[in-house]
Amino acid sequence: MDEVLAAARAVDWSPLGERTLCDACLGRLFGKLGQGHTNEERGFAVRELARLPAGTCWLCGGLTGRYDALARLASKKLGLWDFDTFLIGSKIDPEIQAREESLWSDLKATAPEALKSEVNREVGKRVSDLAKKEPALESPDLVAVVDTSFDHVDVQVNPLYLRGRYRKLARGIPQTRWPCNRCRGKGCAKCGGTGKMYPTSVEEILAQEVMRDSGGTGHALHGMGREDIDARMLGRGRPFVLEIKEPGKRHLDLGSARDRVNASGQVEVDGFRPATRKDVVAIKTDRADKTYRVLVRFASPVEEARLIKELTFLEAEPIAQRTPLRVVHRRADTTRQRSVRRAEVLTTDGTVAELRVTAETGAYIKELVHGDQGRTKPSLADLLGVGCEVLELDVLDIHDDG
Repeated sequence: MDEVLAAARAVDWSPLGERTLCDACLGRLFGKLGQGHTNEERGFAVRELARLPAGTCWLCGGLTGRYDALARLASKKLGLWDFDTFLIGSKIDPEIQAREESLWSDLKATAPEALKSEVNREVGKRVSDLAKKEPALESPDLVAVVDTSFDHVDVQVNPLYLRGRYRKLARGIPQTRWPCNRCRGKGCAKCGGTGKMYPTSVEEILAQEVMRDSGGTGHALHGMGREDIDARMLGRGRPFVLEIKEPGKRHLDLGSARDRVNASGQVEVDGFRPATRKDVVAIKTDRADKTYRVLVRFASPVEEARLIKELTFLEAEPIAQRTPLRVVHRRADTTRQRSVRRAEVLTTDGTVAELRVTAETGAYIKELVHGDQGRTKPSLADLLGVGCEVLELDVLDIHDDG
C-alpha cells in the first residue's frame, strides 16, 4: 500500500471539487499500483490520507456496489449451458466512461484502472465462486457479457473442438458438404431437393454423431489438406479438427461417437480428442509430405525398366505445375514448383502399373501422371511418350508429426 499512498500524496485533489467517489472508484485511480489489494482497499486508505468526503459516487452511481447481483444474474444465465471455463465481459454506460476519462484528466492520474476492467474481474470472481467453475482468459467455453445499464446478460457459446485422424474407405465422397452448383444449397430438381451434389461427406458422417450428443447448431471440418472425391484416404488417416458450433453439452461419450462413425462403413476415425482453435491453425499451416498409391493404365505397353527409369527422373527434377484444368475455375491460375520425394513401381503388367509416390504437399498427383495437356512439366506421360490414365488414387500416409 505504500506505493499507492505515495502516489496519492502527489495528487492535487482540488479539481475534484464537490464530486464524491466511492472507495472502489477512488482506489481505481491507483489501480495499477500496490499489488495484492482491491481497489476498495486502496480507496479506503487514500480517503483517510487525503481526507476526502464520502457520499453518492459521482462516477459509477453505485455500480461497484452491485457486483454480487450482477454475478448472480450472470451465473444463472451460464447455468443453462454445459461448461468448464468462462469469461466475463461487460458493457458500461458511455456516460460513465466519459466521466471516468475526464476524472483521470482532471487529477492527472498516471496508473488508473478502467471501471470496465474492474467489473469484469470482480463479477468474474463472484461467478467463479457461485458456479464452481474456472475463469479463463484464453479459449473459454462461454463468454457472459453483462450490460450494467440494463442488468442483462448475453452468453456467447464458443465452439467445441475435437481432433483425430479419419480414413475414407469409399470413393465418391467429398471431404466437406458440397452445395449443388445450380441452386447453391437451396434445393432444386438437379439435386433432388437436397441442396447437395453428393448425398454425404466425411464432414457430415463425422459431425452427425457428435451433433447428436452435443446438441450443437452447426459444424465445420478442418482437415490437413483434402483428398479428391474419387480417392480413398487410408493408412493412419488424415488429421482433422471437427468444430461443433454452440454445443449444449461438452462432456460427451467420445468413444461411443467414434464407434458409431466407424459403423458407417464409409469413414473411420481413430478417436475424438479435445482440441482448441490453435489446433485448427496448426493443421491448416502444416506442410507435411504425402504418400499415394496410383493405379495407371498406359495407352500402349511400357516395359518395367523404362518405367522405373522415368520415375527416377521425376524424383530428380523439380515439377512445374500450373493449376489443373479440373480446378482452375475455382482457383487462381498460377504455376507452382513441387518436388517428388520418391516414386516406385509396386506391380506392372506392361499395360497397367501400380505405383507408390511420395510428394511434397500441394502436388497434384493425377496431373503428375497424365500431364494435364502440358500444364504439368515434366509428367510421366511426357517422359514415357505414352498416354497415361489414372484409374485409382489413394492417399496412403500423411507424414506429419502426429
